[in-house]
Amino acid sequence: MDVIKIAAFSDGQAGGNPAGVWIADHFPTDAEMQRIAAEVGFSETVFAIPCADAWRVRYFSPETEIPFCGHATIALGAALGLKHGDGVFSLILNQTAITVESSCKDGLITAALQSPRTHSTPASSELASSALALFNYTSDDLDLRIPPARIHAGADHLILALKSRQALASMHYDLSAGRIFMHQEGLATILLAYAETSQLFHTRNPFASGGVYEDPATGAATAAIGGYLRDLNWPHGGQIDVIQGKDMGMRSLLRATIPPLPGHSIRVSGTARIMPS
Repeated sequence: MDVIKIAAFSDGQAGGNPAGVWIADHFPTDAEMQRIAAEVGFSETVFAIPCADAWRVRYFSPETEIPFCGHATIALGAALGLKHGDGVFSLILNQTAITVESSCKDGLITAALQSPRTHSTPASSELASSALALFNYTSDDLDLRIPPARIHAGADHLILALKSRQALASMHYDLSAGRIFMHQEGLATILLAYAETSQLFHTRNPFASGGVYEDPATGAATAAIGGYLRDLNWPHGGQIDVIQGKDMGMRSLLRATIPPLPGHSIRVSGTARIMPS
């Protein structure tokens, strides 16, 4: 089957993060999946096959397999919904099981994933300092209401919260140095965030570990920050909205619904648009 191209967490019929979606009866070889992902060239391509009453799912960036990808899961949910009708689909990942829900009304596709369980730990001063240096930030740029931390929702991320939208907009770094740093530290991405209000965040998400300078929408990191804000007792009111990709010209909209139970799955939702083949 051909790869379907879907932009997840779109802003209506614009923006979003493109993902490849490959659905068939059997997986290709690992080498073939890696080749397809590199050929598609998006930050992730998701591969899915039926498995009893669920779907067995794997995710590949252009350079490596990753354990979980939020925007590719939303794209997969959209594709499954178009193929099988609205509903909730059970997904079996390499390390856990989750669900994705999809619906289509008046030509608008909406999808929501339930993330893996979340957890967070404070970042060491050495890790935080190295990450700041990577982006030419200093400790004065940090919003210490949200301290640097390792955050997790199916994959590990480092969060650096910034005091100003201007600091976020100025993000730049060397891709090769970022790749080495993220691989050494076991990080899928680094999440840079600015809190405009307690419930509205602007984020950027370097993904050098996968060979991608920046993702325009990152569901896994959004789930992880939702879990971290819960751990911090941040006044999120049960929900945050995230604007990502604006500085790339790919404005994307994500919503994280945060239940009160520590470690519990985060619901991340948004719209999706089908891209030309």
